[in-house]
Amino acid sequence: MFLQMSHMKQMTKENSSSESEFILAGLTDQPVLQLPLFALFLLNYIATVVGNWSLMCLICLNSHLHTPMYFFIFNLSFIDFCYSFVFTPKMLMGFVSETNTISFTGCMTQMFFFCLFVNSECYVLTAMAYDRYVAICQPLLYTLIMSPKACCLLMLAVHLMGLSSAIVHTGCIITLRFCDAKVINHYMCDTFPLLELSCGSSHINELVSSVSVAVVVVLSSLIIVSSYILILVNVIHLSSSKSWSKAMSTCSSHITTVALFYGFGLLAHIKPSSEESVVQRKFFSVVYTFLLPLLNPLIYSLRNKDVKLALKRTLKKITV
Repeated sequence: MFLQMSHMKQMTKENSSSESEFILAGLTDQPVLQLPLFALFLLNYIATVVGNWSLMCLICLNSHLHTPMYFFIFNLSFIDFCYSFVFTPKMLMGFVSETNTISFTGCMTQMFFFCLFVNSECYVLTAMAYDRYVAICQPLLYTLIMSPKACCLLMLAVHLMGLSSAIVHTGCIITLRFCDAKVINHYMCDTFPLLELSCGSSHINELVSSVSVAVVVVLSSLIIVSSYILILVNVIHLSSSKSWSKAMSTCSSHITTVALFYGFGLLAHIKPSSEESVVQRKFFSVVYTFLLPLLNPLIYSLRNKDVKLALKRTLKKITV
């Protein structure tokens, strides 16, 4: 009887994860760096929200930007805009609070929306690569293939696939049992740091999570690489240097975004083998969770004549 009661208490303790709290280790444990980092990330947060919101408004208010390419850019900015609300406010609070705790429910919610927007962004970038392929390789059929209905259906598929990936990732973690170790060695609730806290076997959960990530990365990478190989083959056959330059200029912003997003995203999710690797993982995570959502509006506006023209027209309407 005593052994049964002891076993029941242990099970209750292990299954009480949903009622417990985690402690987020954050970026650094140095008190002197907390306020400077708070100011830096607050500025980044404001700039990211304003930048993505401004680009979305420009696309909505200017009819000459109502094209498939800017429809996808609008969705990319929308994802980055929502993305910044997932973990930034909690991270800012952590810089100024004594103990940076997060409830189990809050942690799972944060991870769900983080996975949702990250996976959706992968698929949006994939759709943008396909759009560039059709525009350059099938220009006469572009308006037919990339019709408003087709673009909307494509975005619906993007968000549904992002949602399914988020459900798989969250499902892998929510079924785990967490014992006494509650310190997440990260500034947010992410898959691998949470898997490391499991007090039971997490091999199956880790395998399912890894396969899910691999499917997203491999599928989107194959489509993006294939699109640009076909674009390159088509561009090589262009006799006019002006046509070559125009084709490349329409793809340069997207190539830059893809390289940064996939490069730092993969580096951030490589399982660390040492404490130094954990620090590197946090650094790479900061780049693709904070810097890229800030850079995307700049990448798609600074070198884009249509966006610059839209900005001038909008400012003129406001000032007149």
